[in-house]
Amino acid sequence: VQLQASGGGLVQAGDSLRLSCAASGRAFSRYSMGWFRQDPGKGRKFVGAISSGRTYYTDSVKGRFTISRDNAKNTVYLQMDSLKPEDTAVYYCAAAWRYSSDWSDMTGYDYWGQGTQVTVSS
Repeated sequence: VQLQASGGGLVQAGDSLRLSCAASGRAFSRYSMGWFRQDPGKGRKFVGAISSGRTYYTDSVKGRFTISRDNAKNTVYLQMDSLKPEDTAVYYCAAAWRYSSDWSDMTGYDYWGQGTQVTVSS
């Protein structure tokens, strides 16, 4: 599976942005998908995941970010609303074949996209 993230850009605080992660390969619908983000010089942090129709989010984005997927298009989305400067980061999508009890654990993901930059100005 190859993942291609896109949709990043420069926006102002309060704006919205939708990231896409397009997957190539077979059986996309059977993968759980996650989103992570990374600040410069810091580790990669969990944003959210979608698995078996359920979504999971880190507390700081709950109510503002929404993950969805279109299996017919082999694509997962991250809708980001009410963006804040602290949301600035490189955003990565990831695919997991096996179920995980902790979607924030990066070791549970088998494939990673290349990242897309999101910059939120104040």
